[in-house]
Amino acid sequence: MFFDGINFSLVISVLLIYLMKPNENQSLDLKFNLVIFILLFFMGIIFSYFLNKNNLITLGKILFIQDSAENTELKAQQDLEKAKYKNFWFWQMIILVFTLFLVGLQKTNFSFFEILNKDGFDGAKRLFKGIFDPNWNILPKAILNIIETLFTALMATVLAVPIAFVISFLSAKNIMNSKLGFIVYLFMRLFFNVTRSIEVILWAIIFSVWVGIGPFAGMLALMVHSVASLAKQYSEMIETVTDESLQALQATGANQLQILRFGVLPQVTLPFISFTMYRWDINVRMATVIGLVGGGGIGSMLIQYQGQAMWSEVGTIIIVVAFVVWILDQTSAYVRESLK
Repeated sequence: MFFDGINFSLVISVLLIYLMKPNENQSLDLKFNLVIFILLFFMGIIFSYFLNKNNLITLGKILFIQDSAENTELKAQQDLEKAKYKNFWFWQMIILVFTLFLVGLQKTNFSFFEILNKDGFDGAKRLFKGIFDPNWNILPKAILNIIETLFTALMATVLAVPIAFVISFLSAKNIMNSKLGFIVYLFMRLFFNVTRSIEVILWAIIFSVWVGIGPFAGMLALMVHSVASLAKQYSEMIETVTDESLQALQATGANQLQILRFGVLPQVTLPFISFTMYRWDINVRMATVIGLVGGGGIGSMLIQYQGQAMWSEVGTIIIVVAFVVWILDQTSAYVRESLK
């Protein structure tokens, strides 16, 4: 019913905005708008309750039902609904998707006119003409900068791995199964979500102010983001280990460290290596982007030429980046394949 309440409040809110066309001051009145949204949310919950009581299956119920007995009842209700109401939840889903699509069109200012506009199209043609006519005179400088980018990504990954490896065990639900452990697990998951929600480019801005503009700031930004991402991936892999092997070790009197050493690590070592290789690949791509905000490397070079509309030089940089990313992608794919 919670999902149905959100669904109802979202659709009705969009409808009210379309009909009433509030001005900017009314749109910015957060307190009033929040009250309206909460009222609509509770109305949606009540509406969902009565619909389900009258054998009309809502989208929230069909998405979030988990109990097997309730699933059986739900299937019986679906049969009844097909005969009487032609799947209410299906039409609810269509209305939700259509509403989100309309809001997306409005918020992104989608316009076929802008895409087909002759002046804009001519400008894009000039840009692509320069990109596909690269200036090879800057190639030595581009190579030096891409090497800096590669090592920025490498150091970020190498420093992130041991930290992520240790804290991943603290955020695995099957390892932290005590009351205190569960609290630690929730805290670590919250930490990962908060850290990962801050994009690398924002971390780069933070560290550029902290330690100054350059590759060190870029490396720190990538490292922080990599710790959270790798630890989450590692912990999820730890949670997939078979319980039988852990129970067998516990039956022999093994302590927690021995269970981790002989029961968990053999099952997760190869996936860990594969994830780490893939993360380095991602960091190389991200290192190019964070150079745009002072993270050093070839990204700084790219923003310099792009700001001066020197598209032939930009074309050279794009070719160098694309070639290096392709080489890394092939190498990491080969290493992951050999580890299987």
